[in-house]
Amino acid sequence: MSESIAHINQYLDYLFVYGPFWVYLVLFTACFIENIFPPFPGDSFIFAAGGLVAIARLHPIVTYLVVISGGMCSVMVLYYLGRKYGHDYFVRKNFKYFSAADIAGVEAKLEKYGAAILIFSRFVVGFRSALAIGAGIGRYQSIRMFVYSLISYLVFAGLLMYIAYKLVENVEVIDYYFTTYNRVVWPLLGAALIVYIWHRYRKFRKTRVK
Repeated sequence: MSESIAHINQYLDYLFVYGPFWVYLVLFTACFIENIFPPFPGDSFIFAAGGLVAIARLHPIVTYLVVISGGMCSVMVLYYLGRKYGHDYFVRKNFKYFSAADIAGVEAKLEKYGAAILIFSRFVVGFRSALAIGAGIGRYQSIRMFVYSLISYLVFAGLLMYIAYKLVENVEVIDYYFTTYNRVVWPLLGAALIVYIWHRYRKFRKTRVK
């Protein structure tokens, strides 16, 4: 993680030769791409941005707004793609592992727990993009989708930038917390996925037996 932040800092430092506008553009693009291609290290760019704010190379408010705008744009793009093309497609196909009944279940859960799920979505790696598409497929109300996702982004990006600002001279500490975060989150996501697949498989087997 520390090497990733260092490389990003070097890249952004090179862009400063051409003016801060290009740095802001790269930050916006990085935060946008992160949700479209989840392996992309968008969080590292946010950390790097916080460090650059700390040494007064970027304006704090402008940087914060650029980061939020990039992430929110991609989230809403995924949401509208799921809403426009995903819902009718999956209902019509009625797949065994993602049936019309499953979509109805997603809609019911979003209606009941949507606020909490979306507000905490940004804090779970690998969950953000899938949830945005799922919310679209489930036709969750667009205004709620925007507001709750925005709250999540504001808090998460604010925390990352604040931590980077405070720890800009101690990259090892940043690396420790991010490494710990990833070591805890990814195994939990893997275990949850295995449990979900096993549950769906058992349900499918029972349906075939009947």
